[in-house]
Amino acid sequence: MNHNESPIIVGLDIGTTKIAAIAGRKNEFGKLEILGFGRANSSGVQHGQVLNIDQTIKAIQAALTNCYESNPDLEISEVYVGIAGHHIKSLQTRGDIVRQEPDNEIQSWEIDQLINNQRKTFIPAGDQIIDVIPQDFHVDNIQNIKDPVGFNGVKVGANFHIITGDRNAIRNINRAVDRSGLSTKDLVLQPLASASAVMGEIDMEAGVAILDIGGGTSDLAVFYEGILKHTAVIPFGGENITNDIRLGLGVLKSQAEAMKVQFGSALADEAKANAYITIPGLKGMPAKEISVKNLAQIIQARMSEILDFVSYHLKQVGLDSRALNGGVILTGGGSQLKHLIQLTEYTTGLNARIGLPNEHLAPNHIDELKKPMYSTCIGLILKGYSDYEHKYKEFSENYKPIEVPKTLRVPTAVQTVHTTTAATTIDASKRKEKFWDKFKNNLIDMFKEEEDQIIK
Repeated sequence: MNHNESPIIVGLDIGTTKIAAIAGRKNEFGKLEILGFGRANSSGVQHGQVLNIDQTIKAIQAALTNCYESNPDLEISEVYVGIAGHHIKSLQTRGDIVRQEPDNEIQSWEIDQLINNQRKTFIPAGDQIIDVIPQDFHVDNIQNIKDPVGFNGVKVGANFHIITGDRNAIRNINRAVDRSGLSTKDLVLQPLASASAVMGEIDMEAGVAILDIGGGTSDLAVFYEGILKHTAVIPFGGENITNDIRLGLGVLKSQAEAMKVQFGSALADEAKANAYITIPGLKGMPAKEISVKNLAQIIQARMSEILDFVSYHLKQVGLDSRALNGGVILTGGGSQLKHLIQLTEYTTGLNARIGLPNEHLAPNHIDELKKPMYSTCIGLILKGYSDYEHKYKEFSENYKPIEVPKTLRVPTAVQTVHTTTAATTIDASKRKEKFWDKFKNNLIDMFKEEEDQIIK
């Protein structure tokens, strides 16, 4: 099939700190080509929940405008939307059906019926089922079947992981999307979207915990033996760390965020004891000296709390360090904190790594798209393709031949590989100089530091 005949799918990540809209299509090699990309600062969302619909609509429209600017050929009407927040809960159920014609092979429509039956599961008033995920199937006395289609038997059943959310919170997301001129193709739990973007089949088999550290929440998904075992939403994220810094050090929120990004570390032991950041005083007050070690201690305290939740949830489902050979994969914007891998390994006793959404991306895209903060958005596109390939949903057949815009593609000249050590060293030093020049220009207004006060 010509890849231009496959649909363009758009992921919309409505986060606490940012809203991202990414349009993608799979190429002939099964890799995602990004055809449009837009982001905007988020307002109206707290801890993953839409609280102010009007502000959220403006932010969605700003992200869409940027997406259209990146590729004017795009037409966006339907989106896959991520959902998270304190209100998300999950439960395990088991269900089965007795077949009318047990001598015939099991058909896919019977599995669909089995899954749909679980949507009638009793849940608390005010909640709504977001997703029903089969874990493993059984046919008569045969257990642990991945796909029962083609088996024979009297009775077919499965264990299910059911994800629910607050009806009002779901309604607010749908309302914000609708009033932005879009329709929601499906709501997808954010940790599941992030997981699909940053892990492969090997990770699922080995057993892995994926922690997506967002602005308002940290989302957890645990996989073992190829099965989704557990999901959880931890009610803390990057915004909480910023607020801790603001209150603990008595600085403005914008200064706290800048210090976290530029100087922050998740391990206080790794921070320099004699390093200080100078911050101008407010309206004639004296300048403030902030200890980098104090900054790291505040960050470590909150990050340790988030990781303690991860350890707690892993114990709840009986998956300790011996079971999860794949360890912890950290993704989301908060995963970019320095020394977070070391703190994660120390707290959980598991190996850790940063999960980047490169696994499924076509080569030659700009580095911006490969950042962990876009894992959810790229995962939403992959969920759309899963629906398309399994015919779970209807997709329009009016496909346009749209190419990846130049702004999202790495120019050919940049792809030159330096083979000599000398060339690599020169390039690295140039990059370092560029970084510090840019950093000084960006923060000079905020910190008013002399050159010799900048930490190197």
